Amino acid sequence: MSTMRQVAERAGVSAKTVSRVINNAQYVSSDVRHRVETAIAELNYVPNLLARTFRSGRDAAIGVAIPDISDPFFATLTREVEQIARSRGVAVFITSLGQNGAEEQGRVEALLGRQLTGLITTPISSDQSYLRPWQDRTAVVFIDRSPSKITADTVLEDDHGGAYKATEHLTGHGHRRVAFIGDSVATATTARRLVGYQTALHDAGIAEDPRLILLGPTTQLEAAEAVIDLLSLDEPPTALFSSNAWCTIGIIPALRAAGHSAIPLISFGDFPLAEAIQPPPSVIDQDPVSVGRVAATRLFERIDHPNRRLKRTIVLPVPLIIRGSCCAPASAGER
Repeated sequence: MSTMRQVAERAGVSAKTVSRVINNAQYVSSDVRHRVETAIAELNYVPNLLARTFRSGRDAAIGVAIPDISDPFFATLTREVEQIARSRGVAVFITSLGQNGAEEQGRVEALLGRQLTGLITTPISSDQSYLRPWQDRTAVVFIDRSPSKITADTVLEDDHGGAYKATEHLTGHGHRRVAFIGDSVATATTARRLVGYQTALHDAGIAEDPRLILLGPTTQLEAAEAVIDLLSLDEPPTALFSSNAWCTIGIIPALRAAGHSAIPLISFGDFPLAEAIQPPPSVIDQDPVSVGRVAATRLFERIDHPNRRLKRTIVLPVPLIIRGSCCAPASAGER
């Protein structure tokens, strides 16, 4: 098996320079990088990650802890993190946290017990202070939701602004009975989106009707049942705002089955094959690739420069994409 020293001799550089190329470090000229990469290929050199672990006391790996790896948003986000980590020769360990906040600490600390160099995680409980002791040796970046009782880098999307845009669009088309469907205000993203919805109604001079706010659905079936309940009201909604893609996936077939597939619908979050549905739902377009890229970039900045103390909250914009479900204004009977 070839060694790093043999690669260095073949490329005419030092072993430290070979290490810099392998770790994709800056300040390596393109000519030197090419020579080293050529030597690596010719010698079939494989970096000894186990030796690196023994020297540093930590794995050449980071962890990603998210609510559900099957969620399209988090799956795409995680793939982006993996690609960036792979470019640095770093492995990624992934765990799903679920929705039970009481299980967060145990699952996250089981991941951190592997002596990782960094962690990207989504808070699901009301207290992340258990991570303070870990911060001394492990870089931590939160995504999607702000942490509580701890200061750390955080990457969010503009939940309030996105919900405001969606509701404003519907009220601008004359709808005065816009329903909000979401899981729980205990989830920070849902809470921010609800406030955005309420603020847009207020700014449009529309009195809020508590019957049009349905909180609680956590599965597609529950979301489908919720929308049927809404449509059975004496004064049903004339437009719908779904606060997450999972709810939307349950709502659409329920509307179709009830003969209401034409009701205007905006979803916070896109999902696969959404544009193939007729009419296709309009969406607040979350960009999981950007969230993953920004979070991973910030994490490796922390790993590379551990003494930088300034923690940042980065809020990414979310555009409104209008599709067939919201193209036409409300008719006079809908206003």
